[in-house]
Amino acid sequence: MDAYKTHGAFSWSELMTSDPQAATEFYGGLFGWTVQAMDMGSGPYHVVKAGDTSVGGIMGMPPNVPAGTPPHWGCYVTVDDVDASAKKAPSLGGKVLMPPMDIPTVGRMAVIQDPQGAVISIITYAADAP
Repeated sequence: MDAYKTHGAFSWSELMTSDPQAATEFYGGLFGWTVQAMDMGSGPYHVVKAGDTSVGGIMGMPPNVPAGTPPHWGCYVTVDDVDASAKKAPSLGGKVLMPPMDIPTVGRMAVIQDPQGAVISIITYAADAP
C-alpha cells in the first residue's frame, strides 16, 4: 500500500512547536531520525527521516495560530479529493477548521474536526509528491 495514494491511509505526522531546533535534537536523539531542513517561505520546515524514508515534519508555530497554543503533533490522512472530503465533513456532524488550500509541490490540504472535537488534517498529494 502506498500511503500517499491510498484514500483513508495515515500518511504524514507533523509537529508544530515553539522551538523546532530543540525538537529536532530531542527526537533525533530519541529515535535516530535524521533531519533535512527546507525553506518554506514562512520559515524552515524540518523533514524527519527514519533511515531514507521521510516520515514527518517539524515546524515553528505559524503566525495565525492562536496565542497559548501548546506544541502538538498532528496527523494527515490521504483522501482522493480534499475538496469533496472537506465538503462532506459537515454533513456528518464535523467542521472545517481550515478550508482546502494548496501547498506548492506537495498537494492540497484542509483541517477538519470530528463531532467529538478531535482535529485531523486531510490531504490529496500532488501527482509528483513523495
